[in-house]
Amino acid sequence: MTLPENSTDEIQPNETSEEPSDALPKEPSDNATEFDTLDLEKARTAEFEEKLKRALADYDNLYRKTQSDIEAGIHAKVNEFVLDFLKIHDDFVRAIDAFTENGVNTDGLDSILKNMDAMLKKYDVSPIDALGEIFDPNLHEAISVVDDPNLDDGTIVKEIRKGYISHNIAVRPSLVEISKRSM
Repeated sequence: MTLPENSTDEIQPNETSEEPSDALPKEPSDNATEFDTLDLEKARTAEFEEKLKRALADYDNLYRKTQSDIEAGIHAKVNEFVLDFLKIHDDFVRAIDAFTENGVNTDGLDSILKNMDAMLKKYDVSPIDALGEIFDPNLHEAISVVDDPNLDDGTIVKEIRKGYISHNIAVRPSLVEISKRSM
């Protein structure tokens, strides 16, 4: 069997496809009463309304999921950029500290660092305040432990590297030193 040149596998509008026998209520027969026809049409209308509600609910769910996926992708890329930017930020802080120790005027670098901090704040990236807080593995990374009988276990006694939060997610945990109560 050969197909016409413009033939496709899709069903064309003038073609008919077989519907499942229980998909729609049967058409009224010639001997049905007017009330039977009305009841039948009400049932068909109710069925179509239910299908429409389900289709709209499916669309809403798909829309929400798509929006969520888009936001997650954007946040992932922004956080990746923030991590790279924070390396440069850390270098500026170290440079300012080194120049200050040698008595060099750091006003220009301080101004740049202030602009960098303002940019981080503008994009909802905030530093984690760790010193004196209780260790939280979601926000902190402990790299050493010191014995201190005056502090509770897990109290942060030194912050080695500043951590940052972006959109309620720790993009970089604080590197900290924590206390352990000696007995």
